[in-house]
Amino acid sequence: MTLICAVTATMVSAQNFSEHFANRTLRIDYIFAGNADSQIVALDELASSEGWAGRRVNLDKVPVRGNGEVKMIDSQSGKIIYRTTFSSLFQEWLVTEEATQVTKSFEASFLVPFPKQEAFIEITLLSNEGKKQTSLRHKIDPQDKLIRNMDSRPVATHEYLMKSGTAEECIDIAIVAEGYTSEEMDIFMRDARTACEEIFRYEPFASHKQRFNVVAVKLASKQSDVSVPQEDVWRQTALNSNFHTFYSPRYLTTNSVHLIHDSLAGVDYEHLIILANTDTYGGGGIYNSYTLTTAHNPQFKPVVVHEFGHSFGALADEYFYEQADHTENTYKLGYEPWEQNITTLVDFESKWKDMLDKRTKIPTEPTDKRKENYTVGVYEGGGYMTKGMYRPAVVCRMRDNVATQFCPVCQRAIERIILYNTEQE
Repeated sequence: MTLICAVTATMVSAQNFSEHFANRTLRIDYIFAGNADSQIVALDELASSEGWAGRRVNLDKVPVRGNGEVKMIDSQSGKIIYRTTFSSLFQEWLVTEEATQVTKSFEASFLVPFPKQEAFIEITLLSNEGKKQTSLRHKIDPQDKLIRNMDSRPVATHEYLMKSGTAEECIDIAIVAEGYTSEEMDIFMRDARTACEEIFRYEPFASHKQRFNVVAVKLASKQSDVSVPQEDVWRQTALNSNFHTFYSPRYLTTNSVHLIHDSLAGVDYEHLIILANTDTYGGGGIYNSYTLTTAHNPQFKPVVVHEFGHSFGALADEYFYEQADHTENTYKLGYEPWEQNITTLVDFESKWKDMLDKRTKIPTEPTDKRKENYTVGVYEGGGYMTKGMYRPAVVCRMRDNVATQFCPVCQRAIERIILYNTEQE
């Protein structure tokens, strides 16, 4: 019965998809620019490629708010025919001290299904409080000759690590090489297999493994390792990644987002895990953008899972700092953050209140001092803040490298996103 229902749901959603979209991908490249006081979104370029690896269900719904939204609107009916949400490195930067002193720009790219008829795109950036920062509305004409056709580009060498079905049926993850020379691709493939195996050891990924495809993309760099600005080391790599983002030594990112997607033309993917060929500790994960993490540090395995919790699962960090750093202004008390695994108790009903034992006190004292205590409660400290922000468990993959699993609240949040991408609501 379950299989029949799933097949029926897929057929219904496929018909809905084909009503509005061709089996092609439209890539929209933007520039986000501004400072703490003023921001703009500028359209950079449109590109298209054969096939659509994204979801074909729940096209006009989103699972979480994020810090931004892309809507595609049919020009004739005014109906929203596709929506997605995201976060961005630009918006993280806006709450830093540097953003009060200088104007900067950041790249962003979004993959959406290719419309059959003229449509409008509305992209909106939101603050962490949910307030509109800026927006842009622009037309998409599927006959536009300036939409760059990527079909003739050479396809990067790639190899599937896990193939559960077609791109139409499954969530497609690309694990991408960064800082590996052509002579080091055997090392990259070993690292990519390790990352894949580690992620699918964790629930709920393990139980839903059949809903995923994972492909390793062998992008070769001119130099081995990646850039480490704090050591005055800059290297020529495939995706121009570097540590010291926002002057935080372990924050590893890249602003060459358009280059990432250029490099992956012809490969089926929705979510990106970029592996850096370095033993320097660090990484980064941005919701619906990418995970980027180091492959040769002893903490590689827990970190790649943690960062994928950000980029795929839309989860917040549950750890906190006693001393201020670049994250100190990320959240402010008095509003409910959009991430499902932290709360200020302003709107706790929308979070995990339904998962609490009726005898659980709010806040909850962490009386069990075992290394692994995943009992759901409301524990103070999370989202980089020691006071006023609460997390669901004493230990969780989103807090500790010693954790061997996601807490129950994070597991539920991830599972909701998996089902949102693969089953019609």
